[in-house]
Amino acid sequence: MGNARSEQTQTASSADGHRGRLRDKFLAAGLSGFHDYEILELLLTLATPRKDCKPAAKAALQRFGNLAAVFEASPRELCEVDGIGPKNLFGIKLIPAVCERYLEKRLAAGNALHHSKALFDYLYQSMQGKKREQFKVLFLDAKNRVLAIQTLFEGTLTSSSVFPREVVRAALDHHAVALIFAHNHPSGDPQPSPEDTALTQKLINACQVVDVTVHDHIIIGRGTYFSYADSGKIAAMVTDAAHAPMG
Repeated sequence: MGNARSEQTQTASSADGHRGRLRDKFLAAGLSGFHDYEILELLLTLATPRKDCKPAAKAALQRFGNLAAVFEASPRELCEVDGIGPKNLFGIKLIPAVCERYLEKRLAAGNALHHSKALFDYLYQSMQGKKREQFKVLFLDAKNRVLAIQTLFEGTLTSSSVFPREVVRAALDHHAVALIFAHNHPSGDPQPSPEDTALTQKLINACQVVDVTVHDHIIIGRGTYFSYADSGKIAAMVTDAAHAPMG
């Protein structure tokens, strides 16, 4: 009994020492020099008392393939990995959420159009890797500062499933004078479909009636994106909306 207790104490002490070394390594040089499994190991220790988390971290990487895929996995999928449960997946899910909040606040601090890097960083973090399509709206004031960011629709997005009246109502509720639309393609290919283009034109038409400007519609893929504004399509659609017959 005494020997068993002594071995457990030594194991716990060894685990604590290893965790301490990982924390010191991070505080000294950030994530430089960390293996991906060590990053996951460090996150798992946040809610795993006195237990070696390295095997679970390596198993998660083997199961999902890379660090990004681990972060994007659902809680149910993570719990299927030996050594990961409902409590200690906390750190893995916390970090992407904190990153998203940080990027959102950084974007809100400046002009969304002049801070395009902050805009795309936020959109990538919040939308890339999602298994369902999400339609976000960024509501802007007269100086193109972000008033609010809202996910209005989720699921298969078509011109019949995204309702312009709800977009317009939300814009008026936020006292927005301009909008940026964004949605993701779970396939990873950001090229717009005919349905995407029809939806964009429909939204521009509706917004123009209430004198709200549409600056862009951005489609997020895996590691890349498509911008209707950069391609010149937004300008053409605005012109079409201005010449469309009323009623």
